[in-house]
Amino acid sequence: MASRPARPARTVRTVALTALLLAVGTACGGQDGAPTAEVAQQSPARDRIGTLSIHTAQGPRACTASVVHSPRRNLLVTAAHCVQTRRIGLLDGLVFTPGYRNGSTPYGTWPVQAITVDPRWAAGDDPEYDVAFVTVGPVDGRQVEDAVGGNPLGTGQGFGLSVSVTGYPNESDEPITCAVRTREQSATQERFDCGGYTDGTSGSPWVATDGTVVGVIGGYQEGGETPGTSYSITFDQRVAALYRTATT
Repeated sequence: MASRPARPARTVRTVALTALLLAVGTACGGQDGAPTAEVAQQSPARDRIGTLSIHTAQGPRACTASVVHSPRRNLLVTAAHCVQTRRIGLLDGLVFTPGYRNGSTPYGTWPVQAITVDPRWAAGDDPEYDVAFVTVGPVDGRQVEDAVGGNPLGTGQGFGLSVSVTGYPNESDEPITCAVRTREQSATQERFDCGGYTDGTSGSPWVATDGTVVGVIGGYQEGGETPGTSYSITFDQRVAALYRTATT
């Protein structure tokens, strides 16, 4: 599970990158009576969530990511399919912009330096391991967690949790959010039902009432095939082990 540094961006891969961006970042299918996400009002906690894009904050969008607490204060969590697939490899030239809103970058843009995924994801895009930790470099001598704070990682908390899920649809310059309850999809996957989670919202953190991140949109169907039902792998020992690898 060793971290692998992200390769420098190369313009010769533009077509492949565009194809990947069209394929990643979805969330998923509707249920009658389910709520619909609304525009997320700005808050310090939501400013820990931001866009993953190519080269600049205004570049092509990949997904959503968020800052998680780490010893070096430089770590994000997102879905693995947002940053690497077996067909294309690592997505190059990624930057993270926390608190992005209507073209504004209140905390700057942070370059991705390394990506940590489970080898079972790297080998075969196994949806049971669709989570990634992303290391970003400092900006003006500060780490990203010093700028916006970070949420603790929560593992082993089970199903039926009240969470808020905030993410960035590719077609919007403002994030959306929904307050929902998690449900069991399988022994190792979970879901929530709320409309509006379209392309770009993969990697959106599921933040429990105690402030811990207990999931990210991804996993089954790479997060889902319709905008009303979204999935995550269950944050259990798999995620705890990957976090240890990313922080050592």
